[in-house]
Amino acid sequence: MTAHIVGEVMTRDVVHARRTTPFKEVVRLLDHHRISGLPVVDADDKVLGVLSGSDLVRNQAHRDGPAPPPSVTAGDVMSSPAITVHPEQTVPDAARLMERRGVERLPVVDEADRLIGIATRRDLLRVFLRADDDIRRQVTEEIVVTAMGLPSDAVCVAVRDGVVTLDGRVEARSQVPELVHAVWRLDGVVGVVNGLGFRIDDRESPTPSHRTVSP
Repeated sequence: MTAHIVGEVMTRDVVHARRTTPFKEVVRLLDHHRISGLPVVDADDKVLGVLSGSDLVRNQAHRDGPAPPPSVTAGDVMSSPAITVHPEQTVPDAARLMERRGVERLPVVDEADRLIGIATRRDLLRVFLRADDDIRRQVTEEIVVTAMGLPSDAVCVAVRDGVVTLDGRVEARSQVPELVHAVWRLDGVVGVVNGLGFRIDDRESPTPSHRTVSP
């Protein structure tokens, strides 16, 4: 049960700027490519920072200094250091990093920290475009049969709009939450409806034994 990795969903053709790219050229890049932000790299394509439309607006909103600067470049307004990911990291891990750090995009770098792609929130959401039949097949083959060791017909799996419904009966009660949790972790699953029963309640507390002590 492997999750999609960043390298599978990232955008490879990355629009980027250099530290010395003029402010107005950055605005042109964002407007021309219809994007809201881009990475800033050095001569070796190593990521120095990330620049967003919000950074540009913030810079223009603070123009009340004693003297105007001679020029403004991408390096002056970028957010640094950049929060980056590697292509082999999983999509859920990248999504958690995005949420935790409050960023909209993650430059993807290789082992030498060179820019090779970018992952945006839209890129990460592509995993939810998986076909229902593809999800159903993965649940049956990889979880029910391979991971749980159950016959393929032990659990009836239905998927609609990413919501997985599980019906049937497993061997042990402890397998129910295990199976449900495994399904919930799959890419593209947005909900799980649990209708599973079980044959053996292996979570019942054993009846304590009583010993009679002779006087």
